[in-house]
Amino acid sequence: MILTSQVKKIFIALIFGLIAFGIMIPFFLPSQALMMGIIVLMVALWTNEGLSLAVVSLLPIILFPAAGILTTKEVTVNYGNPIIYLFMGGFLVAIAVEKTGLHKFIATKMLGIFPSSVRGIIFALIITSGLLSSVLSNTTTTLLLLPIALFLTEDIRLKMRLALGIAYGASIGGILTPIGTPPNLILMGIMEDMGMEAIPFMQWIYMVAPLVLVMFGVVGFMLSLGVKNLHIEVEHNYSHLTDEQKRVLYVIFGLIALLLLNAPIKPYYDGLGLSEAGILLSAGLLLFAPPFSILEWKEDKNSIPFGIIFLFGAGFAIATAFSKTGMASEVASYLIHFSTLPIIIFILLIATIITFTTEITSNTALISIMLPVLYEVSKQTGVNPTLIMMVATVCASYAFMLPIATPPNAIAMSSGVISIKTMATYGLLFNIIGIIFIVAIANIFWINIL
Repeated sequence: MILTSQVKKIFIALIFGLIAFGIMIPFFLPSQALMMGIIVLMVALWTNEGLSLAVVSLLPIILFPAAGILTTKEVTVNYGNPIIYLFMGGFLVAIAVEKTGLHKFIATKMLGIFPSSVRGIIFALIITSGLLSSVLSNTTTTLLLLPIALFLTEDIRLKMRLALGIAYGASIGGILTPIGTPPNLILMGIMEDMGMEAIPFMQWIYMVAPLVLVMFGVVGFMLSLGVKNLHIEVEHNYSHLTDEQKRVLYVIFGLIALLLLNAPIKPYYDGLGLSEAGILLSAGLLLFAPPFSILEWKEDKNSIPFGIIFLFGAGFAIATAFSKTGMASEVASYLIHFSTLPIIIFILLIATIITFTTEITSNTALISIMLPVLYEVSKQTGVNPTLIMMVATVCASYAFMLPIATPPNAIAMSSGVISIKTMATYGLLFNIIGIIFIVAIANIFWINIL
C-alpha cells in the first residue's frame, strides 16, 4: 500500500513535469523547456514527498546531463559551493548548542524577557530573528535560534510554527540593512559598477523599515492563529552555565564579533575581507579541538542534515542551468515587451516574477543575473533603475514557499518538524502578501525618494 502511494506521487510529479514542458516548448528553446520540465518535476516531488528530500536534491546530477543541459562536472561542482561550507559550520555550532543544552539556558532567559504566551513567543522569535538578520547572516541567525525554539515545546504543531517564525523572520529582517542578506550586497555592488548613486545606509533603513514592520505583524498574526488553547511551559532551573556551555558560548561570541567586524558598511567601512564560509566553518571545526572538545565526529556526524546540504547543491545547480541555457536572458527579453505598461503594473510584474522564480533557484544567483538585465530594461524604457532594482532585490529575499528558495527556509526544513506542503501553504500566502506590500510601498513611498 505504501509502495502504491509512492508510485502514485512519482507518477503525478512526472505528469506535472511533462505539462510544464508542453507549455514551455512553444515559447522557449527545447533545452530551456526541458530544464523547466525537470525543475517542475523536482518541485512536485519535494512537495508531495514522493521521494525523500535528499534523493530529489541529487536528481540534477543525473537528469541535467541526460537532458544535455549541463555536463556532470558542471552540475556536481555546485554541490561543493563555498556557501555550503558556511551552512556546514553553522550546523556544527547549532549541534554543539543543542548537545550541551545551551539552548535551554538561553530559552529560559528569553522567557523572562518576552511574554510567555504562545503568541508572545512567536512574535518574540520573529522579531529577534529579523533584527539579528539585519546585521548578521540570516543563515547564521536561523541556525543559532532554531534549537532554542524547538526546545520550548514538545507539541509538534507549535514546533512547526516557531521554526517557520524564525525562518520567515530572518528573511523579512534581512532586508532591513544593506548588509543583511547577500542580494542586498549584490545590489550595492552592481549599482557601483553601473556608476549609479549608492543608497546611503540610513536611507535604506528608512525606506524598508515600514515593509519589515508590516511583514513582522502579518507573519506573526498568521502563525499565531489557532494557538489560543496551546501552552508553552519551560523548566526554569537552568540558572547556571556548565563549563561545556560556557565553552560553546565563547565560540558563539567570538563568531558573532568576527562576523560583525567582517561585515562591510559601504561606503564607510570595507570589513575584514574574510570569507564568511571560512569563519563559520572555522567556528564549527574549533568545537572538535581542545580546549573546547565539545563535538566528536563518530558521535555527532549523524546530526548533520546532509539532505539539506544536497538541497543547497540542487539550488545552485538549477541557478547554473538557468544561466547556461540562456533562460534568464529570454525572460528579460519578454520583460521589455511589458515595460510600456503603467509603472505600478510593471513593478507588480517584476515583483511576481522575481518572488516566484526565487522559489526554484538560489536568490543570490537569480539576483546576480537579473539586476543587470533590469538595469538594461530600465535604460531602454526610462523607468527609474534604482526603483526597479530595489523591488527585485527585496523580492529575492521574500520567497517563503519552498526550502530551496532561501537558506532560512532550508534550515527550518532540516528541523524535521515542517512538511514541504505546510511550508508551501503558508509560503504562498506570505508570497502574495509580500508582493502586495512591496508594490504598494514602492509606488507610494520609494518612488518619491529614489
